[in-house]
Amino acid sequence: MTNPLQNLLDGNRRWSAAMHAENPHFFEQLAKQQSPKYLWIGCSDSRVPATQIVDLPPGEIFVQRNVANVVAHSDLNCLSTIQFAVDVLKVEHIIIVGHYGCGGVQAVLDERRLGLVDNWLRHVGDVAEKHSAVLAGLDPMSLRNARLCELNAIEQATNVCRTTMVMDAWERGQQLSVHAWCYSLDNGRMRDLAMHVDSRSALQPAYEQSLQRLLKMPLTQP
Repeated sequence: MTNPLQNLLDGNRRWSAAMHAENPHFFEQLAKQQSPKYLWIGCSDSRVPATQIVDLPPGEIFVQRNVANVVAHSDLNCLSTIQFAVDVLKVEHIIIVGHYGCGGVQAVLDERRLGLVDNWLRHVGDVAEKHSAVLAGLDPMSLRNARLCELNAIEQATNVCRTTMVMDAWERGQQLSVHAWCYSLDNGRMRDLAMHVDSRSALQPAYEQSLQRLLKMPLTQP
């Protein structure tokens, strides 16, 4: 029987050979340790590869992905990733990365039933309800999607800041900051949502400033 994944295995061989040709010690160095400065919490969407779109090599970003880049305080998978990144790897930045045109966000706006994932997307629904006055007047739907993608990234960054792991890190003086971005599939550019938090006391001012700035931004993708 022909291996249905042979094209992927062949691609792996080509990539490995190319990387080795470029730097004969690359894999030797990579295997010794990982010491990334960044934890990326993004959407599972296959079109948003973390290291590639910020032009970094493997090993530079620790990654957690799920549908609609949600950070839920009941999600032990995400919380464990944050804990390992903060306490063991000592990352310096946690970046919540949404993306325009997110299918999970659109399902919430359409009030569409998809199955089990509807329960997960309830978290995004909570964001939509919280900011319903902002979203209600936006038309066409693509603009409403864009704004909710941005708002969701900001709210999930806030959730990261409120985790015990991040709060404890700040209490002990560890260098750590949390950020919110949104990525455009149309042109490959990232939009900084001006949510930058580096301490417990900075959270609320940063959140309010980010929302105020967002509402003044033109509703176009970067």
